[in-house]
Amino acid sequence: MTWLQLILTTSSDKAPACAESLSDAGAVAVTLQDAKDDPLYEPPLNTTPLWHQTQVIGLFPAEVNLHSVQGFLKRSLDSQTYISLKSEPLEDKNWTEAWMDRFQPMQYGSTLWVCPSHTEIPDPTAINVLLDPGLAFGTGTHPTTRLCLEWLDEHPPRQARVIDYGCGSGILGIAALKLGASFVYAIDYDPQALISTQQNSQHNGFSTAEIIPLLPNELNLTARVDVILANILLNPLIELAPTFSDCITEEGIVVISGILEAQIQPLLAEYSRWFKVVDTAIQEGWARISFSRLNP
Repeated sequence: MTWLQLILTTSSDKAPACAESLSDAGAVAVTLQDAKDDPLYEPPLNTTPLWHQTQVIGLFPAEVNLHSVQGFLKRSLDSQTYISLKSEPLEDKNWTEAWMDRFQPMQYGSTLWVCPSHTEIPDPTAINVLLDPGLAFGTGTHPTTRLCLEWLDEHPPRQARVIDYGCGSGILGIAALKLGASFVYAIDYDPQALISTQQNSQHNGFSTAEIIPLLPNELNLTARVDVILANILLNPLIELAPTFSDCITEEGIVVISGILEAQIQPLLAEYSRWFKVVDTAIQEGWARISFSRLNP
């Protein structure tokens, strides 16, 4: 089956009106996406901002009367509401198979792989994390996750006590266990992330005694940990700096990612109160910094 997409390009404040009109015109689905390369990094809490220029896309059956729908939109929307209106066909496909074609095994460093369940493991002798994309962030494709996985491969946390802060899918904590960590506290504000982490860890053969999913307020350490992995955004990273200092051993390492290269200096301005930089890596404009504690 072929579908028809009607695409309205508009401003962020007028996107809701465009979406409502597309729904009223009979769209079976309406989605919003960036009309330009204008990513939204770290929006304020409890807000859902849109892009300065937003595409509002209505999906219609191919047999829809296009002239009638366009006439309805022009009657229901002021001529200043949208910048452009265009239509294009969308071929139906098996989206599950399309996703499988895109998500293939990926190697990080010399020994670590992330492998989806629908593929053969390329190297059974390697360290293989078994993971399928889900609702929680973290499949290894984003530069910040890659940077952390590469650090783990280069610095296997053998017998280390680890915190994975902002665990998402659990990918970093599972990789740490596969590389020899003794246990992992997997921390996230999102309950769905904790569910995903537990499911993915079980799929990799780990119990809740080895990877322990917790909300932030549930973390109650009886001893400091050896490694902290935090692949989250700048503002929470800055807020967590004193907490990380309290949680890490004197010889421990804090690995920070999730920030843009342009955000390194604001982060260092805060972290220099507790930590010194061990190394820094950049990929595609994203940064990873590892820190050790300053001597007390």
